[in-house]
Amino acid sequence: MPHQFDFLVIGSGIAGLSYATKLAMHFEDRQQPVKIGVITKVQADETNTKYAQGGIAAVWSEDDSFEKHIEDTMVAGDYLSDRHIVEIVVNEGPGRIRELIDYGTRFDREHDGTDYDLAKEGGHSDYRILHFKDITGAEIERALLEKAHSLPSIEIFTHFYAVELITRHHLGETVHRYDTNNVCYGAYVLNTKTGQVEKFLAKTTLLATGGIGNVYQNTTNPSIATGDGIAMAYRAKGICKDMEFIQFHPTALYEPDKKPNFLISEAVRGFGGVLKNMKGETFMENYDPRLSLAPRDIVARAIDSEMKKTGDPHVYIDVTHVDYDRFVEHFPTITAYCRDHYGLDLRKDFIPVVPAQHYMCGGVRVNEYGQTNIHYLYAVGECACTGLHGANRLASNSLLEAVVFGHRAYLKTIDNYQQASLPDGIPDWNDAGTTHPEELILVTEIQRELEAIMSNYVGIVRSNRRLKRAMDRLELLYLEHEELYRQSKVSVRICELRNMIEVAYLVIKAAMARRDNRGLHFNLDNLKQETRNALT
Repeated sequence: MPHQFDFLVIGSGIAGLSYATKLAMHFEDRQQPVKIGVITKVQADETNTKYAQGGIAAVWSEDDSFEKHIEDTMVAGDYLSDRHIVEIVVNEGPGRIRELIDYGTRFDREHDGTDYDLAKEGGHSDYRILHFKDITGAEIERALLEKAHSLPSIEIFTHFYAVELITRHHLGETVHRYDTNNVCYGAYVLNTKTGQVEKFLAKTTLLATGGIGNVYQNTTNPSIATGDGIAMAYRAKGICKDMEFIQFHPTALYEPDKKPNFLISEAVRGFGGVLKNMKGETFMENYDPRLSLAPRDIVARAIDSEMKKTGDPHVYIDVTHVDYDRFVEHFPTITAYCRDHYGLDLRKDFIPVVPAQHYMCGGVRVNEYGQTNIHYLYAVGECACTGLHGANRLASNSLLEAVVFGHRAYLKTIDNYQQASLPDGIPDWNDAGTTHPEELILVTEIQRELEAIMSNYVGIVRSNRRLKRAMDRLELLYLEHEELYRQSKVSVRICELRNMIEVAYLVIKAAMARRDNRGLHFNLDNLKQETRNALT
């Protein structure tokens, strides 16, 4: 028998749980029974949210202002951000954070216990980052999961992997990307414990599946970040936007051959950390007047440039001059990791860092309520493109966006859900003629080649030749994998690789189409053309 819900949530991070808890509380208050299913492909707390260190940005003091936060966001996004969306997120942010606090989220306070200890990060003009030590995301995830578990209408399915969205296509109808009558009815979901694909039917479905980090060799994302939601939405004829804007965190810990890379939070530079090359010399003065507090895209390109000029494998962050006890208080996890894994004493040792893929600024295109172009399908969080980030995400705006749009998607769902219905005749998953592959070495090899293609040709600095080379090689990988996919019973590894190849295609295609350098997209050929235009 299929699972049937009023509301289905794919993903259990801040975006998905914010939405699910709001729905559950709404109907609980009205004593109206509903069924809300939340599926997650591993344990419930293994999300991108859990790994967010720095904090969540919001105007929280009288010295700050909405106008300053809006302008900081627009500047970081190279003015490609949708100002209307920026204003919504900034203005509504404090209210949503107060709700997180009401759910039990703890944020660090000043020593006297009265006010919150607000941090400042790169690109911010004021102190507005609420944080909990250096594990803010994990603390928010803890509080939201506890809240969700307390609500009887929410059922969380762990170790369930969404394979495909169910749309009108599965009723035998032809669906095109810009049709206005496509509808989502839930998803086909792989029970990873039984190996069976089950139907999860729902009147409303929300994608909250996180990022795409494992498309690249170096990433701060957990292993679950394989672009599943974006790829599923694209196959269902959803529209994607701004896929060329891949944020590389400038300061992941230098750990050769390790994945994911341990993140050295942006807040470390906000706390006073200074970037230096391997000779111990500062270099950011050659790139930006904001020095080590410049936005991430500028810092990442500066580090990439320094490493290419010198041939050095990394640069450093120097925190030896800051108050060590206060640093440990703010960054206990970072301090302990550097000490326990690499023997670094941050009172005298520099932290070796390299850029690593960190955040997808684009994703499934949504409106101001998280609605996609497919009826009753919403997308929130890193898998969605709201227009907030533009060409580059401002530090600590991601958790804010997720909680604001989780709320706004909830509001629109309440308005619309009664109009939704589930048709008869939705077929079961059909895997007739497929077999379990005898070995998965081909999956491993294709993934390694995919990571190398994206890292070498579609990284921080690009060129037309590199992008064409990436697309040509990706086509061969796609053909190899599609043959394997058609012949095989689905597995998480095979489906994840399929999704990563499709997401890589969207990134390359968008990068080839952009003819100017904006924010995170930097093409050497665009730079040459801009220089020629300036000279003439």
